[in-house]
Amino acid sequence: MPVQKLRKFLDEQGVSYQTLAHPPAFTAQEIAAAAHVSGKELAKTVMVKIDGRMAMAVLPASTKVDLDQFLEATIAQRVELASEQEFEDRFPDCAVGAMPPFGNLYGMDVYVSGELTDDEDIVFNAGSLTELIRLSYRDFERLVRPKVLSFAEAV
Repeated sequence: MPVQKLRKFLDEQGVSYQTLAHPPAFTAQEIAAAAHVSGKELAKTVMVKIDGRMAMAVLPASTKVDLDQFLEATIAQRVELASEQEFEDRFPDCAVGAMPPFGNLYGMDVYVSGELTDDEDIVFNAGSLTELIRLSYRDFERLVRPKVLSFAEAV
């Protein structure tokens, strides 16, 4: 079952979405393979700290965050990856590392890689290690209002 907070929010907003079940998987590439979704289509959420503030970086599963590009794009003083210990308590309704890219539900900014804006749909973790949600990118953008930047690089 996807994280209830997200499902309730999507239902209240009248958003059409699809839940995709898959065998347990842990890395973004394993999840993409298990769910039969392209690594370019699957969006992963990476937690970053921007000048000490927690934020979500959302990018294709087949890429990684380029911290130098991210720093330059945000005009911040410092950008670093957050450790699981630093953010796990912020997502009590999610499996560690499976948080959906809806920072607005958790009081944090969301930055999305420009590559994801080219796709009609976005597919992402639904709070568990066995489920994804697919919805239109337009709905995601309308609901989350992410800042679109260039910060992903090929793995």
